[in-house]
Amino acid sequence: MKKPGGGGGAAVDKKRSRRSYGESSTETPPRQAAKKDVFQIFAEKVRDHKNLESRWAVLQETRVEYFRGKDFVSFLRNHPDLKNILESDRNLEIEDIGDILLRKNLIVRCDRVVKTLRPGKKKLSTWPAHLELFSEQVFSDNDAFFAWTFVNRWPLWQTLLSFFWPVLTIAICLFPVYPHRCKLFILYFCAGLLLLILTLLLLRAFVFGSLWILLGKRVWIFPNILAEEATLKELFQFWPKKDEDERPKWTARLFYTIVAVVVILLLRHHAPDEAARARYQKRVSNIIDDVLEWSPSLALSGMMEKQTVFNATDPDSNVADGSKTTTEQTAQPEDVEGDIITVEHEVEQPIENSEDTDHQ
Repeated sequence: MKKPGGGGGAAVDKKRSRRSYGESSTETPPRQAAKKDVFQIFAEKVRDHKNLESRWAVLQETRVEYFRGKDFVSFLRNHPDLKNILESDRNLEIEDIGDILLRKNLIVRCDRVVKTLRPGKKKLSTWPAHLELFSEQVFSDNDAFFAWTFVNRWPLWQTLLSFFWPVLTIAICLFPVYPHRCKLFILYFCAGLLLLILTLLLLRAFVFGSLWILLGKRVWIFPNILAEEATLKELFQFWPKKDEDERPKWTARLFYTIVAVVVILLLRHHAPDEAARARYQKRVSNIIDDVLEWSPSLALSGMMEKQTVFNATDPDSNVADGSKTTTEQTAQPEDVEGDIITVEHEVEQPIENSEDTDHQ
């Protein structure tokens, strides 16, 4: 006899297996269709945009890129089309978007480390160089700073530059084997570039010192020429921003004027003379000529000459040749004296012949 309900249990098991397979098949497509977070894409677009002003600072011994809350608000007001990336959340307020970025750990709120005015300053720094985490992670546009937490993608030019640096290093190492004209071009190009940089730095220092002593104003032409992080446009900015610091006292200006005059007089007094400059110029020119005229063929010929000299002075023949060298050295003065005597006789003989002709 068959047990009642036996076939029904098998049918139920089949239905359960079909149901579980159906559930698994319906759950799989959403996992495969999982796409990138729209706020992550939005944050990357905003960070890569040129109109959002940002700077680099140190946060807990780590360099981070950060921006100000008020700049973020004005940026999104001027570029509302970027909010379309958020799709269904495009109508959110700017403060709400900032709070969501904070919750998703795409940005963190920071605060300046130095919160007191330094001597001679009227206000705190607009872009502090050192930051610390803020206690309340809430978006605000009132003197608030926010640092990006994700690693930005490298642009194409940085990727190409990373491949270019090893090639440049190998090319620098191969400089001695370049042709002579190529060496001259590289030498004059590097010397001209170095002279341009030194001239620019000296000109900046001269303009700053003159205006500071005469007018009490701090004016650095090309203010971003030594900046670590600056765009190409900011790097060659000629005129600086308005000086907002306190004007220096006349006693400090007079003191540094006296120091500058004393330094100039000392340098003029201890300047090298013409002969010393000529010796130094000759020494430098000899070094440059040695570098420019070096070639692998000369190096190989020099190595071969050294090898032949080494073979000629074999240590096995040093003992046998010792007596020969000493006898040759002792006999050398006599040979020299003999040569001198013969030369004197040869010189005197024509003189005697000339006297005989005169008597005749």
